[in-house]
Amino acid sequence: MEPALIGTRLASAAIGPLLRKLLAGDGPGAGLTGADRPVRLASLLSFRGEKRTLTEKDVRKLAATLVARTCEGPGGPPFPLDETEAVTDALAACLLALGDLDMDDVQAVHLGARALARRLSAAASTPDGLAADSVLYLETATEWACRHILEFFTRRPSFVARTLVEQTRGQAALARKVDALTAAHPGPLAEDAAFERRYLAHLARIHGHLTIHGIDLRDTRDEWPLDVAYLSLEATGDARDPDHDPREHASVRADLAPAAHDRILLRGQAGSGKTTLVQWLTVSACATPPAEGMGYLHGRIPFVLPLRTLTRHGERLPDAERFLSAAGCPLTPPDGWADRVLSAGRGLVLVDGIDEIPEAERGRARDWLRGLLAAYEGGNRWLVTSRPTAVRDDWLARDGFTELTLSPMTPAEVATFVRRWHRAAGPAAAPYEQRLLDALRTTEHVARLATNPLMCGLVCALHHERRGYLPRGRGSLYEAALSMLLVRRDRERGMGAPYGVDLDEAPQIQLVQRLAYWMTLNDRFQMTRGHAESLVAEALPAMGLTDHAPDRVFTHLLHRSGLLREPTADTVDFVHRTFQDYLAAKALVDHWDIGVLVRNATDDRWEDVLRMAVGHARPREAAEILSELLKAADAAADRPSRLRLVLLAATALSHATEVAPEVRAEILRRTGEVIPPRDVDEARELAGAGRMLLELLPGPEGLDESTARLVVVAATHVLSDAAVPFLARYADHPSLAVRAQLVWAWQRYDARAYADEVIARLDPTELRLQVLDDERAAELLRLGLTPELLDLSASVSADRAAAVLDRCDPRELRLLDHPPGEELAPLGPLGSLEYLALPTDAVWRTTDLPEGVPLRRLNFLSLPVDGLTGLTRYPLLGELPYLPEPTPAVWRDLRALTQVERMSFDAQALADCPEDVVLPWVSFLVCYGGGRRREHSLDDVVRVFPGVQLLYLSGGTFDVSRAGELTALRAVRTSSVALTGTEGLPSRVRVSG
Repeated sequence: MEPALIGTRLASAAIGPLLRKLLAGDGPGAGLTGADRPVRLASLLSFRGEKRTLTEKDVRKLAATLVARTCEGPGGPPFPLDETEAVTDALAACLLALGDLDMDDVQAVHLGARALARRLSAAASTPDGLAADSVLYLETATEWACRHILEFFTRRPSFVARTLVEQTRGQAALARKVDALTAAHPGPLAEDAAFERRYLAHLARIHGHLTIHGIDLRDTRDEWPLDVAYLSLEATGDARDPDHDPREHASVRADLAPAAHDRILLRGQAGSGKTTLVQWLTVSACATPPAEGMGYLHGRIPFVLPLRTLTRHGERLPDAERFLSAAGCPLTPPDGWADRVLSAGRGLVLVDGIDEIPEAERGRARDWLRGLLAAYEGGNRWLVTSRPTAVRDDWLARDGFTELTLSPMTPAEVATFVRRWHRAAGPAAAPYEQRLLDALRTTEHVARLATNPLMCGLVCALHHERRGYLPRGRGSLYEAALSMLLVRRDRERGMGAPYGVDLDEAPQIQLVQRLAYWMTLNDRFQMTRGHAESLVAEALPAMGLTDHAPDRVFTHLLHRSGLLREPTADTVDFVHRTFQDYLAAKALVDHWDIGVLVRNATDDRWEDVLRMAVGHARPREAAEILSELLKAADAAADRPSRLRLVLLAATALSHATEVAPEVRAEILRRTGEVIPPRDVDEARELAGAGRMLLELLPGPEGLDESTARLVVVAATHVLSDAAVPFLARYADHPSLAVRAQLVWAWQRYDARAYADEVIARLDPTELRLQVLDDERAAELLRLGLTPELLDLSASVSADRAAAVLDRCDPRELRLLDHPPGEELAPLGPLGSLEYLALPTDAVWRTTDLPEGVPLRRLNFLSLPVDGLTGLTRYPLLGELPYLPEPTPAVWRDLRALTQVERMSFDAQALADCPEDVVLPWVSFLVCYGGGRRREHSLDDVVRVFPGVQLLYLSGGTFDVSRAGELTALRAVRTSSVALTGTEGLPSRVRVSG
């Protein structure tokens, strides 16, 4: 009989109570007092001591029962029946040997079941002459008995207390030894550790607070600690793999994305939260203990590299040793420290703002980044941020970067932000919270403004400051915000003139406009303090302010305007790029620099400037700017440039107060010429035109499947409830890709209206439905929907989740966003489950999984705490997910899973597989090579997987000269692989890339 089957029978619930009889009662505590000293194993056993309840004869009867129950059932006896008595005596001797071991329960658990079983077998002296099957049975049965016994020990009340005491003492002793060794032999490692403590503390102080615009900036740092204010947003990515499942729309929590992807290019609009995410990742890596869900960053060293700072004077981008000084960090690291951190794969490199350097310098920045990637290849995590159109889609594709885009805030996220803002603003803001939430739900122009953290903060501040009333439109919002920040805040608080300067609103706007104008014309987002002061000094005479000292005026603007800041001692920039764009646009219109605007229209850094300029312009001026944009589109050499300029005119049109009807009609006609979009990027760009796009997009009639999907992608990125009736026209479309996009968009609109008009009408065939919160769960239950493919978020309450699962009984279930480290609740009475995806880092046991389901695929990243052998009860389970670093115990567990035919491993993990593990039933194997500089042989594949029929090799270099020894092998597929030894491949083996 296979050891796995023996183990299965010994692991059953019926065996546990038998072995429980071997143990006496529990002790009361950790053994720290004289009365509660650590107890030896002998005193925990019911067949030893003065109060014994079992005799040795009873122990032998118990052993006989264990043996008899193991022999029951299909598969035949595990050993020759004529040796039953000898096996029973030997097992009883092993159990009785427990009483002779000189250790306590904590030491026994630390030893482990296998080592404990070996000690018992050695003490019991297994009789000679037993058959090999009998010896194997005894080893397996003794080990499983020890597992049960150790499990009982861990349940004793005194065990946990005693374990904690032992761990604490052991750690303290180890710390003392390490400190003594470090003091006796100081060296680079000790210096590095000391510096890292200072460096992480410094980063936590610098990045640990978030500026939410609209609250008095004197108090913001104290009132908005980042761990309270941070709002996690969703990032989405387009799966361009032709094998991508159209039922799945790739999305992930932005702050968890680096857990799954070690290289990310993150795109986001101005104010969408890119820099705040960089702050959050930095602080999370510094925190002890880490924030919920951010444990994957523990032990990593962040390098925050804002490109606008690194290149403000045209300097060469820094190598690793100059990261800190170039970014303005005042600390001096030990020589070679950054190189050691990155060489060890411990770095978290955060490159912020590709869009904030001139377009001509971005190629140089990419070469710099590639040099770093080549020098520090493995283990580090890299995040690069950019505005959406600053670099093309494949800009970092060949370097292995995953591209993600920060999504606009959903209504639920906006509501969360509003509540946090009002809580931070204090009791005076409380009466306005619900009024603003109501306005966001019922007033479209308000909801359209609050789509990212920056704008949402301004909406909150203005709503409070104006006693519940808001300006209409983006331009009016900024105008009101400037008025509030520049003048009314200090005046209404009776601040007086703290710097001896009392200026009205208009001259202050003129002065900060001048700074914004210079920065924008010169492709800069920072300037030296001296240059800023000189620009202010030059402007004062023309404004009739010769009696004001220029240095005092500049200091007033810097500290009281709420618009400027000093990132370093000698530089100045705007608190947010959007304020610079708005003020530069106003200056450009005042100077009537229309030629400058149109010449730069194809530069992504000028897009917002141009839109805002149209908003500042008078009707005739706006019409001229828009007409010039259309002329530039006519002269464009290619479709992407033409599309970009036409869409820029269309989106700018929505900012204009008044435009001649003929200009408006021409823009609509020209926009119609680039509709429908040709790819996903065009679809998203089109969505920037807003509601007007819905009038131009075609209905489903006459469209092929691909075009229909692109139209729906464009419409689902228009954040207006007006999109819902349009999308409802596609609800009956047969294409799975179209239906999947419509499901994804549910989270972006009113839950009930969208459910009634779209979700309820979708053909459920092979469609994966996403239930991301209680509101949508309630709609699913109300409509009586029973999707066979279901995504269920941890944001759904336990009661609602149970009701949904009970109603649906899905065939495929993916659990999303589970808080890492938390226990996974049992999945309840599911009966049809064939595919289950567990959340990242969930703590789970195979006993949490539903019984009696036809499970064929199971996806997980964290291993079950009770091992993999519990999966033997799923005979149809034919595939396991990628197992990154299996331990010897995991490898040995895999021997029991004879039904699993498809597995995935790293080549290095195969090399660490124990010699006694062979998995001949695996017919499909994926092997990842990892490092590009290392060559891997097939020695371990031949040893561990002799029955492989299809071998998929990914990454690195492989020597396939031994492939002929895999007698069942029919095909080798490769991805980014160099092969050697191909001349030895037999003719039956097909090789394909």
